[in-house]
This record gives sequence, C-alpha cells and structure tokens, in this order.
Amino acid sequence: MSGSTDQERFDGMLMTMAQQCEGGVVELLDVFFGFLARKTDFYSGAGGHQAEKLVISKFEQHEKTVKDRMKKEKEEREAEEKRRKERLAKKKAEEEKERQQNEEPKIKELTDEEAQKLEEDLQKKTNSDAGDNEGDDNTETEDGKPASDDEEDEKDKGKMKPNAGNGADMPNYSWTQTLQEVELRIPFKVSFPLKGKDVAVNIEKRKISVGLKGHPPVIEGTMYNDVKVDESTWCIQDKKLLLINIEKVNQMEWWSRIVTTDPEINTKKVQPENSKLSDLDGETRSMVEKMMFDQRQKEMGLPTSDEQKKQDTLKKFMEQHPEMDFSKCKFN
Repeated sequence: MSGSTDQERFDGMLMTMAQQCEGGVVELLDVFFGFLARKTDFYSGAGGHQAEKLVISKFEQHEKTVKDRMKKEKEEREAEEKRRKERLAKKKAEEEKERQQNEEPKIKELTDEEAQKLEEDLQKKTNSDAGDNEGDDNTETEDGKPASDDEEDEKDKGKMKPNAGNGADMPNYSWTQTLQEVELRIPFKVSFPLKGKDVAVNIEKRKISVGLKGHPPVIEGTMYNDVKVDESTWCIQDKKLLLINIEKVNQMEWWSRIVTTDPEINTKKVQPENSKLSDLDGETRSMVEKMMFDQRQKEMGLPTSDEQKKQDTLKKFMEQHPEMDFSKCKFN
C-alpha cells in the first residue's frame, strides 16, 4: 500500500507532462527516455543489455498489476450480474405465481356442480350488495362522493406523483420499486472514474447513509421500513453512477419514500407492471420456470425437479440391475 502511495505522489506532475504531450503516450515515452539518455548514465552505466532488461521487467511488473485488477473487476461484475439475475428470477417467479393464482378462477374448467354452486353464491352476493346499498344514502357528501374518499384525498394532497418506476426523482438521486425491492440510482458529478473505494455505503436494518468519502452524504436517515441487509447489494455503473438494490422485509407494501425526511409519493397512484415470462432472457426464464415448477410440486406434495431427477436415476439403476433386491430399501 505504501509503494502505491509513493508512486501516486508524482501523479500530478506526470499528468501535467502528459497533457502537454500532444503526441500522446508515444511522445511521453520519448520525453522520458530522452531525459534518461541526456541527464543520466542509464544506458551507459548499466552495461550491456541490463538497461533493456530493467525496462522490460518493470513493464511486465505493471502489466501484471493491470491484468490482475481487470480480472478482479470482471469477476466482481460477473458476480453482481449473477446476483442480479437470481434476484430477478426470484421476483419474476413470485410475480408469475401471484398472477397465475389471480387468473386461475378465470381459466379453470368447472364441473356442473361447481358451476351451479358458483352461480348461487354470486346471486347471494348480488342480493346482499343491493341490500347494503339501500342504506348508504347518508354516507355521501353533497357532491355525491363518499365522505371517506374526501378524507383520503385530503390526506394525499401535496404528495408527489410516482415516476415510471413507482418511485420518485429527487434532486440528487432517483429511486424505483417493486413490492419486493427498492432500487436507488445516484449519479456523481466527478472528474474521475468512480471506483468502489471512492464511495461510502452503509445500509442497516432501518438506516442508510450513502455518499462520496470525505463529503456529506447524499442520502442519510431512517428508512421507510425494515430491509434485509444481507440481501442488499450495490455496484458502480458507467464509472459515474452508483446503483443500490435493497430488498424489503415486508414484501406486501409500497414505500412512499426512502428516508423519513424525503417528500412522500402518493402510493395510490402506483401502477405495478404485469411482468411476463416472455420478457425474460433465456437463462433467467429457465430459472423462473424451474422455481415455479418446484413450488407447484411442493404445494401438491410431489417431488421437485431435482428430486425427480434423483428418482429417475435410481429407477434406471434398478432396471439395469434386476439381480439386486431393493424390496427392503427405504428411499426419501
């Protein structure tokens, strides 16, 4: 770490030199090696090919540093992308399951007895609703609207309209949400490529603090509700944008704001997107379909895809070895 710090102390001087070299790296190297030739005994004092070997050695040393860093950054990006796809697959599976549950009564084929019972229940409900409506005259205001609606409208006055992602666009950041998670996008106006070491991100169960190191936080305070700290992740995109994914503990509510000091959005105007499996890429779609299949199998008390695969392998083994007695074996 100290070696890196020692080298960085010349960055300002070298950057000034580089900016004055209109020929780019070629001219910069020419200036540097020209200096060694004119002002030092680098070529004559080392003897033989020692100077050349030294240059190649240092080149390979720093080349390895760059390759190692690029490899690490690639692995981090791939790991984050994998986590993002897993979260997306989990979310899509839950949404698809909920959608199928909501649509099931519409597409389920009924027996004659079930159809008759359903018709009787609907008729009873219709008669009950008609009786209830006869006594509702006193619950309306002079303009014909229910008093409760007026009260709700009064409470929602002054609240922001949600953005396209059911969140809000704030002066220094924006956020979107689903029932399962919240996504924050924080752009930083910096003159250098943003790296992980440049930002300070602290996410607790009910608190958050995000900003550049050495600067006041962009977001800080008590969050709207509890979050799953271990499931929350962040990464840097395009070297300027900090992207944070926060998973909610309560996945049956819409947040009206990120921290309690922010202005609220009107959650009544939230419009959840009806996701479709056809919108997903092949890998994510297969993960969603497998999770949905396993969930249905568990609900019906049937083996999951992995359990079925094991059973099929065992069955094939038994067929290949009829001489063996499996009658006293117990398989889970």
